[in-house]
Amino acid sequence: MIIESTQEVLPTAVPSELVNNFRECYKLANVFAKSQLIPSQYQNKPENCVIAIDLANRMNVSPMMVMQGLYVVKGKPTWSGQSCMSFIRAKYVSANPVYTGTKGTETRGCYIKAVTSEGDVIEGTEVTIAMAKAEGWMSNSKWKNIPELMLAYRAAAFFARVYCPEVLMGIFIEGEAEDSTRKIEKAPDMFGDANEQP
Repeated sequence: MIIESTQEVLPTAVPSELVNNFRECYKLANVFAKSQLIPSQYQNKPENCVIAIDLANRMNVSPMMVMQGLYVVKGKPTWSGQSCMSFIRAKYVSANPVYTGTKGTETRGCYIKAVTSEGDVIEGTEVTIAMAKAEGWMSNSKWKNIPELMLAYRAAAFFARVYCPEVLMGIFIEGEAEDSTRKIEKAPDMFGDANEQP
């Protein structure tokens, strides 16, 4: 008795439509790369422009917007804090930073407040200077020089991660890439003594 397999065989070749789209994207990328109006990390680098164009296409925004708001920090693509806030306001028009505590002290904080289309008020996580110190963010000079702005940007990042993560496309937000590379102390080896030879 012969049993025929009903398992579907998936195609291994890249669809021609995808190849054609990539070719058109690369042509456009070459045009952008020759421009002096785009940020330096994209000038004469069509490969970087291709990524920006692809992101812009998936987000349904202008490639120029992506290029102006996306940069690389320690090898990781990162949205500027300003871009993150604009993404939030594109979805929640009423979104604004709300400052708390006393300026110049550890109690100073900020959170993002918005109203949904249904009229519900939503509030993001409050970020404070005390939190920044506890998390080691103050090692970044921007936290010392422009703390008010950094509070708002980090509050926007927390808000976006919870209420509109899709707009970030899984990409870091200004400050996150630097903080993610902070050295983490290793836990002590509980079996260190047992492994030592007598």
